[in-house]
Amino acid sequence: MKNLKMKAARAGKDLSQEQLAAMCNVTRQTISAIEKGDYNPTINLCIAICKALDKTLDELFWDPET
Repeated sequence: MKNLKMKAARAGKDLSQEQLAAMCNVTRQTISAIEKGDYNPTINLCIAICKALDKTLDELFWDPET
């Protein structure tokens, strides 16, 4: 499942995938894969992404449909 919430939050902070990746100590490809739904990040990476984007885990990674 695509993570459009993460992509929107990243865009809202005017960050490129490369910039977010650098903030989280991962590659741009990892950020891209998470946004596409091709990669399930670890909880530590989820927390790093949330901190970088000033969002909570629920806001970015919780799907109320499941």
